[in-house]
Amino acid sequence: MQLVACSASAERAWRILAGFRTSAPPVRILVALVVLAVLAYAGACVALYLMQRSLLYFPQPRALGLQALDGFRRDGVLLQLTVRPRPGPRAVLYFGGNGEDVSASVAPLAAAFPDRELVLLHYRGYGGSEGVPGEEAIAGDALALFDRVHAIHPDVVVVGRSLGSGVALRLASRRPVERVVLVTPYDSVLELARSRFPMFPVGLLLRDKFESWRYAPQVPAPVTLVVAEHDELIPLASSERLRGRFAPGQAQWRLIAGTGHNTISDDPSYARALAGH
Repeated sequence: MQLVACSASAERAWRILAGFRTSAPPVRILVALVVLAVLAYAGACVALYLMQRSLLYFPQPRALGLQALDGFRRDGVLLQLTVRPRPGPRAVLYFGGNGEDVSASVAPLAAAFPDRELVLLHYRGYGGSEGVPGEEAIAGDALALFDRVHAIHPDVVVVGRSLGSGVALRLASRRPVERVVLVTPYDSVLELARSRFPMFPVGLLLRDKFESWRYAPQVPAPVTLVVAEHDELIPLASSERLRGRFAPGQAQWRLIAGTGHNTISDDPSYARALAGH
């Protein structure tokens, strides 16, 4: 009787062991697949971290025509300017988009501000400027440029388009600007990146966050937001969130109907919107 019981127990043990042996290869395969997936995800995170600035900045050469007025140096880096000179106390500083040659914006700015000197900054790496673009470097360059221009023209309007809207807004929170114009502005580049790369921990990876919402409440000057009705890059909801960061009545809203992110400046009403009309 005991022999039969022992035989039955041994048979059950053998069956269990045999089950482990037959299931072991699939388990190993599953573990290997999980490890490969984790390594692939980690590799994608590393690639995104290393390539992020090439995804954010698209340096453009400066078009022939208006020449840079000397430029200026900051921290040993030569920065180029496109300038439309005008005598008198009034000027406009312009900060462009991430893939813009700011020289191309002289015409609409001249139409909007005929009696102001126009000074357009070519970011580091753009339009013949030296250096490599980055949020902190651009912010510092913008402050230095304002101080340089303000010493000659005490009445300064600051205009920023797309990426440059964050540059202009941060500047306006630190310096006494007369007015701020934000074209196709965003509330935060970080939030835009999160929506574009939802699978990745963008908050940990992104170095240049351009969080305009942080600076909007610190801006005392009047603000005009000029937005494209069909902006395919910066959702209207992001621009609307930014508008809500300002004090009641501080920010004017100018919607250019029928335009997109890159076509807004082609509309005849664009120059009037810049001027605040």
